[in-house]
Amino acid sequence: MNNTREYFGTDGIRGVASIPPLDPETLVRLGRAIAKVFLSRGKKQRILIGKDTRLSGYMIETSLAAGITAMGADVLLVGPLPTAGVAYLTWSMRASAGIMISASHNPYQDNGIKIFGADGYKLPDQVEQEIEGLLKRGGLDGRGAAPGELGKAARVNDAIGRYTVFLKNYFPRELTLNGVRIGLDCANGAAYVVAPQAFTELGAEIVARGVSPNGRNINAGFGSLYPEVVRKLVIEQNLDIGVALDGDGDRAIFVDEKGNVLDGDMILGILAEDWKNRELLRKPKVVATVMSNLGLDQRLRSMGIGVERVQVGDRYVLERMLKEGYQLGGEQSGHIILGDLATSGDGILTALMVLAVMQRRNLTLSQLNTAFVRFPQKLINVNVRSKPPLDSVPAVQKALSQKESELGESGRVVLRYSGTENKVRIMVECMDEETCEKHARDLAEVIEKELGGI
Repeated sequence: MNNTREYFGTDGIRGVASIPPLDPETLVRLGRAIAKVFLSRGKKQRILIGKDTRLSGYMIETSLAAGITAMGADVLLVGPLPTAGVAYLTWSMRASAGIMISASHNPYQDNGIKIFGADGYKLPDQVEQEIEGLLKRGGLDGRGAAPGELGKAARVNDAIGRYTVFLKNYFPRELTLNGVRIGLDCANGAAYVVAPQAFTELGAEIVARGVSPNGRNINAGFGSLYPEVVRKLVIEQNLDIGVALDGDGDRAIFVDEKGNVLDGDMILGILAEDWKNRELLRKPKVVATVMSNLGLDQRLRSMGIGVERVQVGDRYVLERMLKEGYQLGGEQSGHIILGDLATSGDGILTALMVLAVMQRRNLTLSQLNTAFVRFPQKLINVNVRSKPPLDSVPAVQKALSQKESELGESGRVVLRYSGTENKVRIMVECMDEETCEKHARDLAEVIEKELGGI
């Protein structure tokens, strides 16, 4: 089989809606390919499909369902639901596979497709390669199911209720959110119904923003990329905590009662400390990424907990967790993976775990975070025309080596391409903000000159 990946990237298939590979014709073929791969494992297969609130979700959902049913597999449609909810329902409803239609934090014009196996985990590379092979010319030759063997599509009307029960079951029964006032921003995305419902049913008072999706306003000035929205809520209305989710609800950024923003590193530190103190960590390590702040290492090292770093992407965090048997991992962007509880990042579940720590210890979020001393970081994105290996561009490598030499052991530099956009992401971390800014700007100028902006 040709292993060249034309469709799947590091996080499923991404693109602009209605443009290949997210055009109706390709999507019908993709549905056929997915069905064919799973039908080869048994006669009757059910494939679950969920989505966020993008306008293009209707077209993509319908096209995939047409291809799947044409091959003789059934489809379960759950409608708008967070990525973690689709993963959970795929497992709990014993579907053969699950599909999430979302481009996460990207603008509404973009969309994407993530596929889960029956266990609720993202498909392994070899299964994605099977689907790739079928999508290529000739891979789907031959007709589909006979008229009497076509699949059918059915809507799962209680999907939100099922997922809400799952979430609530993991909040400790001896605790309550009665009297807790939460500022919640759902990014006009997939969590706009289930997140307020879950917190409210546990007793919290919710002040919500980003809960009026219209197909075009997902992530538009709301959500985890814009924590200032929920920060303003917390300060103006004297709330206990703020939670900002992204478009597909798999990540969360927090705001404490004083208006301080807490990213994924800080939340990972809080949860790791809690699990260690309650003897829940089977192995004294967590998984983070190359972008995670050195302050996380410092905080956890003081408690005897190590940090293993992987490349950016929750897929890689989860892979290392599963390989080594670690229970906790995450990204600075707000993806937190609770290995014993869920098969993917879940912003709502993460928020519930943080609230449980606050209630159990009778502390505010700012008090829980006092041990985290953040090293200054400067992040810059540079638009590029193409993505040649960065180590193949001499001027970029020379500039990188110079900066690493100047920083020595007092800082670090990370250069990487975005997995979904034509951008180089620059991160410089060191002891003071002015030095970080200078080094990052110097590198950005070199990359701009060598690779060209768009």
